[in-house]
Amino acid sequence: MTDLLPTALYTAAQVRELDARLIAAGTPGFELMQRAAHACWRALRRQWPEAGVVTVLAGRGNNAGDGYLLAALAQRAGWRVRVLAVGDPQALQGDAATACAEARACGVAIEPWQADAELEGVLVDALLGTGLAGAVREPYATAIEAINASGLPVLAVDIPSGLSADSGSRLGQAVRAEVTVTFIGLKLGLLTGDGPDQIGRLVFDDLQADPALLAAAAAEVLRLAPGNLPKLAPRRPTAHKGSFGQVLVIGGDLGTGGAALLASEAALRGGAGMVTLATRPEHVVASLTRRPEIMCSGVESTYALTALAERADVLVVGPGLGQGPWGRSLLSLAAQAEVPQVWDADALNLLAHAAVELPRGCLITPHPGEAARLLGCSSAEVQADRPAAVRELARRFRCSALLKGAGTLVADADGRLALCDRGHPAMASAGLGDVLAGLAGALLAQGLEPFAAGCLAAWLHAAAGERCGEGGRGLAAGDLIAEIRRQLEEHSPCRT
Repeated sequence: MTDLLPTALYTAAQVRELDARLIAAGTPGFELMQRAAHACWRALRRQWPEAGVVTVLAGRGNNAGDGYLLAALAQRAGWRVRVLAVGDPQALQGDAATACAEARACGVAIEPWQADAELEGVLVDALLGTGLAGAVREPYATAIEAINASGLPVLAVDIPSGLSADSGSRLGQAVRAEVTVTFIGLKLGLLTGDGPDQIGRLVFDDLQADPALLAAAAAEVLRLAPGNLPKLAPRRPTAHKGSFGQVLVIGGDLGTGGAALLASEAALRGGAGMVTLATRPEHVVASLTRRPEIMCSGVESTYALTALAERADVLVVGPGLGQGPWGRSLLSLAAQAEVPQVWDADALNLLAHAAVELPRGCLITPHPGEAARLLGCSSAEVQADRPAAVRELARRFRCSALLKGAGTLVADADGRLALCDRGHPAMASAGLGDVLAGLAGALLAQGLEPFAAGCLAAWLHAAAGERCGEGGRGLAAGDLIAEIRRQLEEHSPCRT
């Protein structure tokens, strides 16, 4: 479970600095390498106890040194071991060279890598570490292709080779591991972008680092977990509906009324005191039939919306809004309201077209395509560096930004960045973003500021998706709403 992992996330440079601090504090580098090898060997035996055969593919840095020492441990345990040296062993230096010499002394067979080399047993990826910056070059690219094509189980040392430790993007080719054992500090790139597809089961080992030393290093990102999530205060016995805000959801053009209704229902179940839906008149009957607790008003123009907006404490704008004249006019009025707002879906598309200006203090919730339109780039560029993209959104629009997708990220204009690594593949279904927007609006209405609301909404939404996703494919967005309520009660009980 990822909630057993640390909550501090680091860049590659920060982890190198942590490593240097450990050495400066008195732990020799070779001892750290030995600890890393032992951590990998423990994970390998736990995952494949009966394998008996290991093939280590080694590069020429400290990552390779870890691999050579693991090979020595497997050799001593009586396993059949072979190292395929993709990086020339003669080029190894320092601790990595010492590790290679130890493997040789234990009788480990070390052979030069060839493209037609036979791979067998558990493959250990000790090719490229966290220092990789550009695209993977030969012969490493071919070696990675061979690993992925082998169909054999793979353990990655520290990080799957070819994966960026900072952005989580594949740098050309990247190893797909069943288990990744990572050390000292948890790398941001393991948990966002392509990282979740590449790492398999993630195992963390701090290599017995002094906790005080680790705590002294400022983490780049906070990984959201129950212990650090924003909380809603318990409700007083005298609480009433006016104590928890009125959320106005604006959206639901012809043909997309369900999006606004999902957002409204999520706002209601997320704890808002009152929820009003401003939508096309054609959708009023369906809304009242589905959820009579939601006040539903059919609006044709900004005139009809004005009174509703004046009474609202929070606006959720965009689900099913459309980009036609109706949606544009409603959005223009919403942009003038001086209350906290969540902008999603077509509100963001219209913002990208400069049709309106985002008010201060908003939370925006784009998926990568919407983020790309807002930033004037491609979705691929957003996904290539999700942390940079969400930070730029927050800076450019002076807001809090929640970038959806695997490894959801939440940033604000002050530089804070948080990651949610919960979720389930069954959540790849239409309408879940509408539920998230409505939930975020409810949290704003209950007093959370936009960044905190984005963090808690992302986590509750993903945790509910995990629970509902246990049923497999066919998850509908509405399935999450009741589970979100349960997750919220577990996290922030209504009564003490």
